[in-house]
Amino acid sequence: MVSGRPEGERVRCVHKAGDTGAAGLSPAVRRAEKEPAPAPAAGAPHAGPVLSQIPVDAALFRGAAPRAALRRGEAALAAAGCPDPDFDARELLRLALGADPRLAQAPLTDPQAACFAALCQKRQERFPLQYLAGRWPFLDFALAVGPGVLIPRADSETVCLAAAECLRGICAPAVLDLCAGSGALALGVKRLAPGACVTALEKSPEALYYLAQNAAGALLGFKEGAAQGGSAQGAARPGPLPGGSGKQPPEGTAQEGTAGRAVRVVEGDVFCYQSSLAPASLDLILSNPPYLTGDEMRRLQPELCYEPAMALDGGPDGLRFYRHIAAAYRFALRPGAALVLEVGWQQAGPVAGLLRDSGWRGIETRRDLGGNLRVVLARAPAGND
Repeated sequence: MVSGRPEGERVRCVHKAGDTGAAGLSPAVRRAEKEPAPAPAAGAPHAGPVLSQIPVDAALFRGAAPRAALRRGEAALAAAGCPDPDFDARELLRLALGADPRLAQAPLTDPQAACFAALCQKRQERFPLQYLAGRWPFLDFALAVGPGVLIPRADSETVCLAAAECLRGICAPAVLDLCAGSGALALGVKRLAPGACVTALEKSPEALYYLAQNAAGALLGFKEGAAQGGSAQGAARPGPLPGGSGKQPPEGTAQEGTAGRAVRVVEGDVFCYQSSLAPASLDLILSNPPYLTGDEMRRLQPELCYEPAMALDGGPDGLRFYRHIAAAYRFALRPGAALVLEVGWQQAGPVAGLLRDSGWRGIETRRDLGGNLRVVLARAPAGND
C-alpha cells in the first residue's frame, strides 16, 4: 500500500533497480523515447503543479563522464521537484549504463546518453522510478512492477514478518492474501514460511498480469525450504505471461492455478470471494487493501497519481475494505488463526475497533520502520470464546 504518511514525509528505500543494459530494459524504459507518460489514474488529480523543468536531451549527457552526467541529471530532477533527485538520478543512470554508475569510468555513448535523457524526462514528469526500473526489491527478492499495479513499499515488509510469526509451528499452513496486487505480501509470506500454501486473490486484470509474472519468477533461485538469506539478484527476471504480449492476461490462460508458481493466483473480488471458502479452512488471512480516504485521494502526491486508483481508494473514510473483511472472512479461519492487515498511519485505532466489534480477539498492532502503526493483527475466536 501507499506509505500512509503525512504528505512530504518519505523513507528512502535502499535498493538496486536491476543491472540491465539497453537491450534488457523494462518496457517502460524502452518506450520512454517514443511515448508521453501515461495519464494519471482516473479520479486521482495531481497534488500540485510540477516545478519548472530543466530541458533534458541526449546532448546534455553525450560524451560526459558518469559523475558529470549524474550531477546534470540530478539537477534536472531537482528542478522538477522530485523528492530524492540524487537517488533517482543514480538509479536511472544505472539503468542507462547497465552497471553501477559509481564504478563506471568511460564517457557516455550516444545510446547511453539518449537512454538516460529519456529516463530523466519521464522522471521529470513524476512518472514513478519503480515503473521505469520495471522491477523493485521487496524483502530479499524483486517484483515485476509497472503501470496498473501498486508499487511495493518497505512498510509492507512489516506485514510479512508479522504474518510469518503467526505461522510458526504450523505444518503446511493455508494462507489467503486478499487484494494481492503485485503479490508482495503473498510471496513475502511464502519466502519467510516456505511450507505455506498461499493463495493470492486479485480483481484487476492489469495487476493480475504482474501477479502472475511474480508468482512464476520472483522466488526462482531460492532453494525450496530456505526461509532466510539469498539475494534478489538470484531470481530470474520474470517474463511475459505465456502467449501474452500486453498487460492483459491472454485469452485462454487459466486465471487460477499453481503450476510453475510459488503461490496460487486467483482472479476474484474480495467482496464476493468469501462465498467460495469453506468454514475453518485457513490458518492465516492477510491483506493490504485500498485505504486512502476520499480527501486523501483528492490530494495525492504526483507519483501516486500514476498508480491505479483502484488500489488506493478505500472509500470516503478509507475503511470500506476493512469493514467487509472484518465481517465476512472470520468464519474461514480456524479457531485462533490470525488476520494480519496493513493500515494507514492513522488507521490502527479505527481498524482495531472494527475488528473488536466484529468479534475478533487478541487484537495487536505493529510499527513499521518509520515508527508508524502499520499492522493490525487479530485472531479468530477459539472454541469457547
